[in-house]
Amino acid sequence: MNTSFGDGLRSVLAGKPQRRIIAPRVRRTGAVLVLALVLAACTATRLAYNQAPTLGYWWIDRHVDLNDAQSVQTRQDLDNFFQWHRSQELPAYAGLLRQWQFMAADRITPAQVCAAFEQVRVRLDHAAAEAVEPLARLALQLSPAQLDHLQQRQAKTNEEFEKDFLRGSPEQRLERRLEKAVDRSESFYGPLSPEQRALLRAQLQASPFDPQRTQAERLRRQADLLQTVRDAQAEPHKAEQRVREHIARIRQSPTPGYDAYSQALVQQGCIQIAALHNSSTGEQRASAVATLQGYESDLRTLSAQR
Repeated sequence: MNTSFGDGLRSVLAGKPQRRIIAPRVRRTGAVLVLALVLAACTATRLAYNQAPTLGYWWIDRHVDLNDAQSVQTRQDLDNFFQWHRSQELPAYAGLLRQWQFMAADRITPAQVCAAFEQVRVRLDHAAAEAVEPLARLALQLSPAQLDHLQQRQAKTNEEFEKDFLRGSPEQRLERRLEKAVDRSESFYGPLSPEQRALLRAQLQASPFDPQRTQAERLRRQADLLQTVRDAQAEPHKAEQRVREHIARIRQSPTPGYDAYSQALVQQGCIQIAALHNSSTGEQRASAVATLQGYESDLRTLSAQR
């Protein structure tokens, strides 16, 4: 799960691009798989979505240092993926945004929030399935030097995670999480009151989020990704199967107790989002509805473009 499920799902409900979830566990999957999942989530602007194949290419190239032949194939695969995503997934996301407008206009329950999260998860599963073939193809082409490059990039993201969530006193770490949560919430609702900031702080304090446990799972998934590539190269005819198995181990961790921990994060996140939303004023809810309407309009326009 994301470091704070509440932060991640709030951004999904707001239609914002995801840097850390989106798929709720996206960032931790490692280099190749990340491309399809991160960029598959709702994108906030038409320009950003139209540039997604290029941004995706840059992301992959930064992580594995593509050669010329790989660059050509990867660009084509990204173009194909987003053509599919534009026609098949954007209408579904637009439909979800329409549903969430009705939710945002009234009080909501944690169960409703969790149901919305499940709807997004289903869509991300579809994107992951569509990406299996091109991801397997790229995995078969990666050289030992490129895997070393990927491992170095993984180490850099681990340093970033440590800086964000493991350094400083517990109070300092809480303040950093609160700052990010407030920023995301205010982009959706507008300015929060002191009471709402206090509510967010209390919810974050109640969260079972354990950065060390989360970091350990990140490391496991990174190692899993590298081993998946090696296993695919050892048996090329099973490459797609290996990628599917890797995705399955992201969805359901083999680490004892981790899925229960992840589910506890989800449940607390649903409580957090519902509590903040139910504390919102009429003006804040109107802002939320207008934001969702804007994103829905953007996605419907994008899905009609070919």
